This record gives sequence, C-alpha cells and structure tokens, in this order.
Amino acid sequence: MSTRIGVAIVAVVLALYIALVGQRAVLLLTSGDGVGIAMGVAMLVLPVVAAWALWRELSFGWGAARLGRRLEDEGAAPAEEVDLRPSGRPVLADADALFPAYREAVEASPDDWRPWFRMGLLYDGAGDRRRARSAIRSAIRLERAERRR
Repeated sequence: MSTRIGVAIVAVVLALYIALVGQRAVLLLTSGDGVGIAMGVAMLVLPVVAAWALWRELSFGWGAARLGRRLEDEGAAPAEEVDLRPSGRPVLADADALFPAYREAVEASPDDWRPWFRMGLLYDGAGDRRRARSAIRSAIRLERAERRR
C-alpha cells in the first residue's frame, strides 16, 4: 500500500509540474517577443514528454499489477523459493538455477503471457530490472492481444 501512496504522490507532483510548465509556456507564447515565443514552444515539449512518460509508467504499473493478480487467481504464480541474503535479495546462484526452466517455458509458449510474466518476476528477483521490465512489457502486450481475440 505504501508503494501506491508513493506513486500517487509522485504522479500528483509531476502533474503539478506539467501544469506549471505549461502555464509558463503559454505566457511566453503570448509575450510577443521572438525569443519568448521560441522558449514557449520549447517549453511546451517538456509537459508533453512528461505526460507521456507518466502515462507510460502508470500503465506499466497497472498492467503488471493486473497480470500479477490474474496469475495468482489462476494459481499459476511461481512457487519456487530461493535462499535470501541478509539484504533480502535472492542468492544469485539459486535464481540462476531457475532461469533454464523459465526460458524453456517462454520458448515453448512464446504467445502466452504467463511464462513471460513469470520470467519477468524472476529477472526482477535477480535484480535485472531492465530485462524484468522488458519481459513484463511483453506479457502485458500478449495479454492485451489475448483479451482482444
């Protein structure tokens, strides 16, 4: 729950930033000064990029949470347990031992979102955030395609 509160606070602060920068951009656009207008146009790009990034991250979070709940409801969540270090992170040797089976599941069913999501959870647990996000994005895309059929 605290993660959701943190995300909500960051989203609200970013939305305020977007609104304030947008307001300043409009003021510069209406200044009548060539340099002010150029700066206003440039400043309009910032809120658009920030809004896009905010939407992308929130959609990722909502999609990942939805798939996580769905996987648990189906009883298909990963059941493997690995030893943890005192920091709470998994022992990498234990996580590495799981990768071949997870990779085989993805290769056996590349159009099923479940193995992709489980692979993303494994990458996340192993601390490889970039690959975790990529695998979970693939799972979200595949699940959306499945719902449309």
